[in-house]
Amino acid sequence: MAARTFKDHFSEASGNYSRYRPDYPAELFEWLASVSRQHGTAWDCATGNGQAALLLADFFNRVIATDASSSQIENAVKKRSVHYRVATAEDSGIAAGSVDLVTVAQAFHWFDSKAFSLEVDRVLKDAGILAIWTYNLLSVSKEIDTIVYHLYKTTLKDCWAFERTQVENGYRDVRLPFGEIDTPDLSMSTQWDLSQFIGYLCTWSAVKKYEAETGRNPVEELHGQIREAWGSPDRRRAINWPLSVRAWKKSCAFT
Repeated sequence: MAARTFKDHFSEASGNYSRYRPDYPAELFEWLASVSRQHGTAWDCATGNGQAALLLADFFNRVIATDASSSQIENAVKKRSVHYRVATAEDSGIAAGSVDLVTVAQAFHWFDSKAFSLEVDRVLKDAGILAIWTYNLLSVSKEIDTIVYHLYKTTLKDCWAFERTQVENGYRDVRLPFGEIDTPDLSMSTQWDLSQFIGYLCTWSAVKKYEAETGRNPVEELHGQIREAWGSPDRRRAINWPLSVRAWKKSCAFT
């Protein structure tokens, strides 16, 4: 089977993507380090702006961070032990049997899972770990959540890629040819003012598609409603996301 064609949903807004994306919890990376037998090299696949790669660098000697989008790589935050390169998930160019951990943050649903599994098996050492995670719709308050849910499910319903359904079910249906391991229950949270919250909503790929098709920004059209529900624009509110983590260990025999 040929690898799935790369769908670039984020290059156009790569700067904003970097600015308005929530941070992953430190506990996730502490856990990843604890289940990794060795801490030589980690591969952060579809790294985007390097969010996960930078945190992996606190636990691994070397992090290879790849993304199929050159724009994302150009906007990624640099760190000495993080080596960025443009490459697809299915053809990384990484040496065989050289990686202790492979991570995919909020991107697995874009991959050709069969081709990616073969690539992971090729680059991972025996007993190496593959971990993927995703987060779904955020929660702020009942009133704001209602506005955002209507935007997500009604206004943008025809603008989401079909792959988004995997995110909505927390990757529960993902089946990979490795031995699955238990993962911790985690969530993500941050404190944002109104402008940061609006900026985040504008990074949604469906918002960009809607704007391209209609010439209107659906988030800007809701700005008044959101502001009324938010209160003072300078008020910092707690934003929460459910985080779903799946992980596998490579055995000596790949099937």
